[in-house]
Amino acid sequence: MTKKNKVAQSAAIIAIFTLISKGLGFIREVMIASRFGSGMETDTYFVAMTATVLIMSTIGAALNTTLIPIFSEIRGKGGKKDQKRYLNNILNIVLLTTIVIAVFGYIFSPLIIKIVGKGFEGDQFDLAVRLNRIGLPIIILLGFTHVFSGYLQSNQIFGPHAIMGIPYNLVFLVYLFFFAKNQDISYLMVVSILAATTQVLIQLPAVRHSGYRYSPRIDFRDPYLYKAMALIVPVLIGSAVRQINAIIDKTLASELVEGSISALTYANRINEMVISVFVMAITTVVFPMLNQAFTDNNRQQLKEIFNQGVNIILLVTVPATIGILILAEPLVRLFFERNAFDSTATLMTSGALVFYSIGLVGASLRLMLNKMFYAFQDTKTPMINGAIAVVVNVILNLWFVRTMGHKGLALATSISAIFTTVLLFVDLRKRLGPIGMKNISITFIKTIIASLIMGAVVYMIYFKLGPLLPDKRIIDLIVMLFSVLVGIITYFLMCVILRIKELGVIIRLR
Repeated sequence: MTKKNKVAQSAAIIAIFTLISKGLGFIREVMIASRFGSGMETDTYFVAMTATVLIMSTIGAALNTTLIPIFSEIRGKGGKKDQKRYLNNILNIVLLTTIVIAVFGYIFSPLIIKIVGKGFEGDQFDLAVRLNRIGLPIIILLGFTHVFSGYLQSNQIFGPHAIMGIPYNLVFLVYLFFFAKNQDISYLMVVSILAATTQVLIQLPAVRHSGYRYSPRIDFRDPYLYKAMALIVPVLIGSAVRQINAIIDKTLASELVEGSISALTYANRINEMVISVFVMAITTVVFPMLNQAFTDNNRQQLKEIFNQGVNIILLVTVPATIGILILAEPLVRLFFERNAFDSTATLMTSGALVFYSIGLVGASLRLMLNKMFYAFQDTKTPMINGAIAVVVNVILNLWFVRTMGHKGLALATSISAIFTTVLLFVDLRKRLGPIGMKNISITFIKTIIASLIMGAVVYMIYFKLGPLLPDKRIIDLIVMLFSVLVGIITYFLMCVILRIKELGVIIRLR
């Protein structure tokens, strides 16, 4: 088996586990919507959770980008013993850092909630502060999770990272299925802590099996700490600005009608399914190839790999966008509308989903483009691009929210993603020269044609054939699944007819 096939096989396995995890996560969101609805309580929970994990999510993203190459370098130069010593050192530093963050988070929780949940007042504000404080241990647990994950992946141990989302979601599901009825939403935050704990515990056996044993020792003179800081700062800033985008959306949504934050959250979860499962699997395959081509100073190969990666992403995200635009409302109604989640919540969530889906292609391509710049060891360009995204998002948020409400916030996010993706393409062409935009454009046009034909088929089956059948939820589900299946087959056949060569690559990643 060639190295390329091994990478593809690993990515396919990761994608399968990610799909299972995201599927369970989707069921989790459905159950939260069913048990708690889309109103004051869920708005408060989602804001409190954002406030709880905000900083650590930013740090975690930076750790994921920088720890793996550092661990690999240490192992190459000093062996596994030095690698474990550095693991112990960075683990203790992250532990101290997260404890300090948690303490400050507890003290300044009211101030944080005033920023993140600007429109919260009275009982809702008090509840948000209480939930935020309950969830602060998650910060420490996330610190352990990211450090262990970086260490294991640097040693090509991908199993724990791939499957840790499964027990995480199962903890939620057990609670939501058996214990959540008529309970205060504070218990949901406690369950969030238990779920985060499983992500640490599932990695511990593999870490211990590698021979690591914990020690309270810290060495601030470790030269790799300074190297980590040099690498991590631009990524940290870039991650921070993405978190700022999320804060701005929730802050403005907190001043809109009740349920706006929940609608945006549920809609974004559906939209992210495509990115989290398929696009991340594609970038996992492509990134090692880009690094190798950069190391070999082979620009032609670099461009070819990039072109293939972009075209595969287009092949997946363009039809996903069309499908979501057509089926947004029935999807939300079918999966979410029950018990506390009413028809109003369905309309609000599906409206946000439509406008989020507009930016799906842009957001997915931006991930690929960022990987390209990271292959050049350029973390500055993605950082600047992220800052521009925030500025554009803020301006558009303030403009659209006045007339479109929460849907305007979703549209602003999509336009920002598209605009900054175009800027990254421009920056990349300046660096590399011609990057095969003609080939990318041709593939884009072909996927649009195939997707529109697919969309027409799906529309005719679901909206024309469906109403002729009995009006029952199970019938609706069957019709939707049938329309999606026929749509996928139609899209596949159109891709064959239009000779989109990247289809063969996706088939080989089965």
